[in-house]
Amino acid sequence: MTVRDVAGFLAVDETTIYRLAQQGKLPGFKVAGTWRFQLQDIQGWIDERKLAVRTRATRTTQLPL
Repeated sequence: MTVRDVAGFLAVDETTIYRLAQQGKLPGFKVAGTWRFQLQDIQGWIDERKLAVRTRATRTTQLPL
Protein backbone atom coordinates (compact mmCIF):
# COMPACT_ATOMS: atom_id res chain seq x y z
CA MET A 1 0.00 0.00 0.00
CA THR A 2 1.17 3.54 -0.68
CA VAL A 3 0.89 6.56 1.59
CA ARG A 4 -2.19 7.60 -0.38
CA ASP A 5 -3.76 4.14 0.04
CA VAL A 6 -3.19 4.12 3.81
CA ALA A 7 -4.44 7.70 4.16
CA GLY A 8 -7.64 6.74 2.36
CA PHE A 9 -8.02 3.55 4.38
CA LEU A 10 -7.64 5.43 7.68
CA ALA A 11 -9.49 8.56 6.47
CA VAL A 12 -6.63 10.89 7.42
CA ASP A 13 -4.41 13.29 5.50
CA GLU A 14 -1.32 11.94 3.72
CA THR A 15 0.91 14.19 5.84
CA THR A 16 -0.34 12.36 8.94
CA ILE A 17 0.78 9.05 7.43
CA TYR A 18 4.21 10.47 6.58
CA ARG A 19 4.59 11.89 10.10
CA LEU A 20 3.55 8.67 11.87
CA ALA A 21 5.77 6.54 9.63
CA GLN A 22 8.80 8.80 10.10
CA GLN A 23 8.28 8.74 13.88
CA GLY A 24 8.09 4.94 13.81
CA LYS A 25 4.53 4.98 15.13
CA LEU A 26 3.04 3.40 12.01
CA PRO A 27 4.52 0.15 10.63
CA GLY A 28 6.01 0.75 7.22
CA PHE A 29 9.19 0.55 5.18
CA LYS A 30 10.86 2.44 2.37
CA VAL A 31 11.45 1.11 -1.11
CA ALA A 32 13.66 3.34 -3.25
CA GLY A 33 12.89 6.25 -0.90
CA THR A 34 9.11 5.77 -1.02
CA TRP A 35 7.06 4.63 1.96
CA ARG A 36 5.20 1.34 1.59
CA PHE A 37 2.85 -0.44 3.97
CA GLN A 38 1.36 -3.91 4.21
CA LEU A 39 -2.36 -4.19 4.87
CA GLN A 40 -1.80 -6.86 7.55
CA ASP A 41 0.59 -4.54 9.42
CA ILE A 42 -1.85 -1.62 9.27
CA GLN A 43 -4.72 -3.84 10.43
CA GLY A 44 -2.56 -5.13 13.30
CA TRP A 45 -1.68 -1.55 14.25
CA ILE A 46 -5.40 -0.68 14.32
CA ASP A 47 -6.18 -3.75 16.44
CA GLU A 48 -3.43 -2.84 18.95
CA ARG A 49 -4.79 0.68 19.29
CA LYS A 50 -8.35 -0.60 19.78
CA LEU A 51 -7.15 -2.99 22.47
CA ALA A 52 -5.28 -0.19 24.25
CA VAL A 53 -8.41 1.96 24.28
CA ARG A 54 -10.49 -0.92 25.66
CA THR A 55 -7.89 -1.64 28.33
CA ARG A 56 -7.83 2.00 29.44
CA ALA A 57 -11.63 2.12 29.48
CA THR A 58 -11.80 -1.04 31.59
CA ARG A 59 -9.28 0.31 34.10
CA THR A 60 -11.19 3.60 34.33
CA THR A 61 -14.51 1.90 35.04
CA GLN A 62 -13.01 -0.39 37.68
CA LEU A 63 -11.69 2.29 40.02
CA PRO A 64 -12.41 1.53 43.71
CA LEU A 65 -15.13 3.58 45.38
